[in-house]
Amino acid sequence: MVHVNLLRKCIYILLAFILVLTICLWKETRKGLYFSLKSESQPSHILVKMWRWGTLKQGLAQDAPINVTKKLSLSAKTLRLNTSTAVAGSKLTAKPKELPSAIKVWNKNSSSQSLNPRLQKARKNYLQMNKYHVKYTGPKYTTKLSSEEILCQLRSRLDFRMITAAESPFNTSEWEAYLPKENITMHLGRCAVVSSAGSMRSSHLGPEIDSHDAVLRFNGAPTRGFQVDVGEETTIRLVNSQLITVEEQKFASDPQYNFGTLIVWDPAPYHSNIHEWYQKPDYNFFESFKHYRKKHPEQPFYILNPHMQWQLWDILQENSPEDIQPNPPSSGMLGIVLMMNFCDEVDVYEFLPSKRRTDICHYYQKFFDQACTMGAYHPLLFEKNMIKHLNRGKDEDIYNYGKVTLTGLRNIQC
Repeated sequence: MVHVNLLRKCIYILLAFILVLTICLWKETRKGLYFSLKSESQPSHILVKMWRWGTLKQGLAQDAPINVTKKLSLSAKTLRLNTSTAVAGSKLTAKPKELPSAIKVWNKNSSSQSLNPRLQKARKNYLQMNKYHVKYTGPKYTTKLSSEEILCQLRSRLDFRMITAAESPFNTSEWEAYLPKENITMHLGRCAVVSSAGSMRSSHLGPEIDSHDAVLRFNGAPTRGFQVDVGEETTIRLVNSQLITVEEQKFASDPQYNFGTLIVWDPAPYHSNIHEWYQKPDYNFFESFKHYRKKHPEQPFYILNPHMQWQLWDILQENSPEDIQPNPPSSGMLGIVLMMNFCDEVDVYEFLPSKRRTDICHYYQKFFDQACTMGAYHPLLFEKNMIKHLNRGKDEDIYNYGKVTLTGLRNIQC
């Protein structure tokens, strides 16, 4: 009997111990794990409580919401915390480990090594081909210039003049009726440059784009049917000589080209004079130009001075850490610097890709090629590096809207 009572006592003690242990463990799980987040814009610390079963509680005001993506991995020796946080426009970093950035935008130091093998090979082929006989003798990336210094290069070294009837070899009776007698003059305020990138689709940027004082578009990029994403206003349309030569019939008949001011450009041999270019243009667009002018004599239509494209190329090469393709800059880059010359401020959309980045070349076509974003024929990679360096807007605007904000060249004090 004594042994039975002793056994019962042991069982009761064991059950009591198990009960106490269970209660202690339950209380322990109710305790939160605290870590400190230091705001770069605030001197104080914000305490955030991460509950072990995955819920988030925070002692922040309702007008300062916080979004936290978390992954907790506990071991005997380590605690790894990865979190992406945004609080009322301030950037937060976790202590003791810094938070990784949740926003991925164009890296202004991108190199050709970031290209896929096909595009790397294409770049090397164009370097060897050197179709335009480029013999660059200027400086190459001797020192990294500030954005203000590059803006001063663009302002002082680019010739923004158009071809006029007073300029030889166009100062003949043959051209008198087709070319303007004076250079283009535009003094615009806030302007938009709308790329033709596939990522413009589903952007819903149309109303914002149309709110600008002037809008530049490229080649055959339509607005009809895409107004919600790209807007409908067109002040200037920059077209290449291939478009108006190869697709002359469509160019002459499509009413979308009849709005605003037209500017055509044609690739010329490297730093050739106008006489040499006139004798041997890349595309013999001159007759197509005359044909359009006969049909639409009242519409402003200019020919871009061929010197400017290579002046811009020289600036790109000078500020690039490696050899760039010896081909003219893209229509996109030419359009951007043109509007920087005309306007006080320029918003460029989807030249630098947003979170909607895609390999679709144009928002109005279903043609896929990564070269449309990274460049093959044009030194597009290095153009984007420069535009990112010149951006005075926010990285969040690039990520969400593909929007870069540039200052007008007339506002630069050099």
